[in-house]
Amino acid sequence: MRARGRRHWSALLWVAPAFLVYARFVLVPLLQSLQYSFYDWDGIGVATFTGFTNWVDLFTQPQLIRAIVNAFVLIAFYTVVPVGLGLIAASLIRELKPGPFSTVARAALFIPQVIPLVAAGIAWTWLYSQSGLVNQVLRLVGLGGAARAWLGDFTFALPAVGVIGIWVMLGFCTVLLLSGMGKIDPALYEAARLDGAGRIHEFIAVTLPGLRQEIVVCVTFTVVAALTSFDIIQVSTQGGPGYQTIVPGVAIYRLSFLDQHVGQASALAIFLTILVLALILPIQRLRQERRRER
Repeated sequence: MRARGRRHWSALLWVAPAFLVYARFVLVPLLQSLQYSFYDWDGIGVATFTGFTNWVDLFTQPQLIRAIVNAFVLIAFYTVVPVGLGLIAASLIRELKPGPFSTVARAALFIPQVIPLVAAGIAWTWLYSQSGLVNQVLRLVGLGGAARAWLGDFTFALPAVGVIGIWVMLGFCTVLLLSGMGKIDPALYEAARLDGAGRIHEFIAVTLPGLRQEIVVCVTFTVVAALTSFDIIQVSTQGGPGYQTIVPGVAIYRLSFLDQHVGQASALAIFLTILVLALILPIQRLRQERRRER
């Protein structure tokens, strides 16, 4: 019992420095934001207690509602499409023989992950401009009537931003899923072929179950990226035109630094934290259940 107690205190001593840093720079600001969410404060003067007014505004002000809705729309672009295309791309690359082409394919897909998001946003702003590469290609193939200022169009601005998210997330999902495929026992594929399984059935019966943990990681990472997106949208559209591409991150920035409504920004930040946890925790439970099955 004494030895166990000593190990317990020894472990706490090792954890304590990291926990203190985490508490100072994460937990304390989080609690302060929760406190500010009940006040009307411009960040400089005297704060006035307003109760749940800031929280009610989250569900009554059109621009804040639009920010939350847009975040969910971006999940389709940041999560559903990259994970689906990542599975296809990883399966195709896995069939390639090791060599220069396979290496170049992996590197090309992963490049967006090492490019700063601000730089990516600027680059895609050029591509989407009236004289950008996207419109030039459309004119080249005879679809000049479809050319437009994509990031300034009220209908296509949000999907255009979503395409940037697909480009950024696809490489991460592909590389992670490809590494997961390398851990699947080849005997399972041989058994499936002996049973007469085709490529599609083999993919459904062997590959997908074997990639359960990797898919959970991909979904977790991309969902968080969609809900907390800021860099690309702030650089490319600043939430416009109007409020068509505004997301919680941009709305928090506007409320805090431009409108000086720190209390309302804090309420939105806390709500965003709750929203992320509400979506991520059930996904993480799937990963834990998989571990228990093993």
